Amino acid sequence: MPIISQRGIDMPASPIRKLAPFAVAAKQKGIKVYHLNIGQPDIATPQEGLDALKNVDRKVLEYSPSQGYQSYLDKLVGYYGRYDIKLDASNIIVTCGGSEALQFAFLACFNPGDELIVPEPVYANYMGFACEMGVKVRTITTQIENGFALPSIEEFEKLITDRTRAIMICNPNNPTGTLYSNEELMQLRDLVKKHDLYLISDEVYREFRYSDKPYLSALHLEGIEDNAIVIDSVSKRYSECGIRIGAFITRNKQLLNTVMKFAQARLSPPLIGQVVAEASLAAPQAYHQGVYDEYIARRNCLVEGLNKIPGVFAPMPTGAFYAMVKLPVQDCDDFCRWCLEEFSYEGETVMMAPATGFYATPGEGKNLVRMAYVLKIEDLKRALVVLEKALEAYNAR
Repeated sequence: MPIISQRGIDMPASPIRKLAPFAVAAKQKGIKVYHLNIGQPDIATPQEGLDALKNVDRKVLEYSPSQGYQSYLDKLVGYYGRYDIKLDASNIIVTCGGSEALQFAFLACFNPGDELIVPEPVYANYMGFACEMGVKVRTITTQIENGFALPSIEEFEKLITDRTRAIMICNPNNPTGTLYSNEELMQLRDLVKKHDLYLISDEVYREFRYSDKPYLSALHLEGIEDNAIVIDSVSKRYSECGIRIGAFITRNKQLLNTVMKFAQARLSPPLIGQVVAEASLAAPQAYHQGVYDEYIARRNCLVEGLNKIPGVFAPMPTGAFYAMVKLPVQDCDDFCRWCLEEFSYEGETVMMAPATGFYATPGEGKNLVRMAYVLKIEDLKRALVVLEKALEAYNAR
């Protein structure tokens, strides 16, 4: 039999999707599954985007330009301008989702064997992309007890070696739901400037910041204009995960020229996706406010309900739409699988993402899960009932 690459063997399985076969089997038995495991919003896509999709009037579905359609790029400049991020269209390359933007960043910024520093728990695909590119991930562990705030900048500096090329953050954070403070970001700025590193900032949850403080992007940080890279996506902002449109953004011209070579090699970002994304930029403020208010209500419902369950602890998220939750079990991987394979309450069960897959450090996160509050409040309330019954049954075995 032909061999499998070592890269393929080392590639980690997705903690978000690896339990999917068990969910399918549960549904085949007639069990209703509440999906708290994945950040797939159930909120409607803006009507502007849906209308654009319905009214596509083209005789040929052609390749788009490798950097994206100019009309979309120009409108993106206006979108970022609303957040006082001053760009021109040449600073942006449209990608096939935020995932491709991350792959481009890794391809352009790292050689095999180079190192990336990232706080953990961490969006698991970062580790997958690093594995693809031969990049070594060095993690710095954050704690649930203080809401997953960043450790001291001295702890970051201890990890820097002559192979370190970048520090990466997700802000607001997936999976923790943490919004980093301006002070934390300024300290990171000083550190990457001191060591001439890249600061890669995944900001796809920009719209979901539950704070009155002014928004601070990596692109706002003065003095590191050539060091800052922002990863973006329309997936969560407009509930458009399936159109696969993201963006790689930097003011570093040499880096942009390098990324363009990779962009040209993959030919072009999705044509129809760009049509929908461009139209969605015209969504009224009422749409965004309604979505924001709905997530606040869902967050409060889920987190307040979780903290009423004996032995459960969840800090209140300050961004995104995820909660990291400590459960009164020793092995959440086993518990989450058991919920799908062996448990149901009144014909229902819950699906969660075990947190071990969001850690690179062995043994971390064993009693944690990530939950996404992307279900309507009625379903979240019911999921809380089912979870409490599951914990009672699991621990009584």
